[in-house]
Amino acid sequence: MIDARNIGLRNIEVADTKICSIDGENGKLIYRGYDILDLVNHSTFEETAYLLIFGELPNSEQLFDFTERMTEARSLPSPILRNLANRPKRAEPMDVIQSAISELPDYDLNMREDTKSANIRRAITLIGKIPSIVAAWDRVRHSQDVIEPLDKGSHAENFLYLLRGEHPTKEETKVFDVSLILHAEHSFNASTFAAREIASTRAHMYASIAGAVGALSGELHGGANVQVMKMLLEIAEPERAKDWIRNKLSQGGRIMGMGHAVYRTTDPRAEVLRTLSHIISKERNTKWFEITEQVEKTTQDFMAKNKGQSIYANVDLYSASLYYSLNIPLDLNTPIFSIARASGWTAHVIEEKFAEAAPKPALYRPKASYVGKYCGPMGCEYIPITSRLNEDLSSSESGKQT
Repeated sequence: MIDARNIGLRNIEVADTKICSIDGENGKLIYRGYDILDLVNHSTFEETAYLLIFGELPNSEQLFDFTERMTEARSLPSPILRNLANRPKRAEPMDVIQSAISELPDYDLNMREDTKSANIRRAITLIGKIPSIVAAWDRVRHSQDVIEPLDKGSHAENFLYLLRGEHPTKEETKVFDVSLILHAEHSFNASTFAAREIASTRAHMYASIAGAVGALSGELHGGANVQVMKMLLEIAEPERAKDWIRNKLSQGGRIMGMGHAVYRTTDPRAEVLRTLSHIISKERNTKWFEITEQVEKTTQDFMAKNKGQSIYANVDLYSASLYYSLNIPLDLNTPIFSIARASGWTAHVIEEKFAEAAPKPALYRPKASYVGKYCGPMGCEYIPITSRLNEDLSSSESGKQT
């Protein structure tokens, strides 16, 4: 039997990486040796994306060239735009993103080239185009004209412009840029591992990232902040938060946005997002930060008093109210995650394909612990269907199989 502590590959080291380090005990998140808090305070998403992909911070010329290439990659091929227009408007955004990414190989004229430089080019293409896919789909489903990407302006400004049809304020751009940095990378989470596992088969970059998007679409991974915002909307008023949370926890319910699989103290990303959410909430005179703060404190007090446990906010708790206050549609929260995480995903695919350190990348093939039917060393006896009794077919173990 498998050790319960290792279910879902928990605590199992499957590969070496130079991209990201998480110190869950001390609440530290490191990108390529740099503390996330330093990057948030001094860097930009473009510079952070360069760091993740190339392994070092760029000089001015390198950053200019990288940003230019990302900007040039923003436009979507006309056939992809037509395909978006032909989709049912009820289609889920993450499904739309995944399928649009799967079309991109059709427009890569060097798909047979699997060199490191070719994969860096594909990474830049994906980072540049995913925001355009997200924004284009949101406008298509609301019967609005798709907007051409900016030929100047930051990654954050361009996305908000494509989504709204008007330029964001400098403060909105800065807040969104910080959010992208915070969500850019987080080691071997479910979607990143999916991307690396696919890449280990020597599948191409686009297939790997489409698979990562599929993994991210699950509510246990990328959809948590959506559930947080639904909770806040249900609570509705700050004075209702304490009773709502206590009732939920008393009934054995779970509070989304609280607790983390890795961090045993405060998620460092949550600290930054708490500050940003407070700033935006105060500026726009909204109640969402105050409700979120009550949710966090009440959950912590309840768990300490009744369970003897410490619990902390994760990245989803305050990002929910932050995005909502920026007037971003609720079901685009997870797609925004993919906009940021594209940089981390592609960096991991490149590392998976071209790691320099031993051991060399190998096809992932975990071992399962079989706990099914056992009929002895020779296996179960196969009985032809004409000889099986009807009563056998009605039982939960009907039919003997090999």
